[in-house]
Amino acid sequence: MSQNQFTGAAREAAGRIQDTVGDFVGDAQTQAKGKYNQARGQAEGAMGDAAELIREQPLMAGLAILAIGYIIGRLRIL
Repeated sequence: MSQNQFTGAAREAAGRIQDTVGDFVGDAQTQAKGKYNQARGQAEGAMGDAAELIREQPLMAGLAILAIGYIIGRLRIL
């Protein structure tokens, strides 16, 4: 487990607790912060998963990046 995966899981768990506490006491701001931390933790965990995949399979990751770049270029999104 990489550092990003670990901190992402910890942040997500803390966000769930914060969401539950906010719901229990009726504080919408605390609940919203909890949901934000959950989403941030999930994103950080996904970033850790992607980094681990790149380390394990650099050729496949490179091909995926090239394919995404090609598609974006063809669609002229950016």
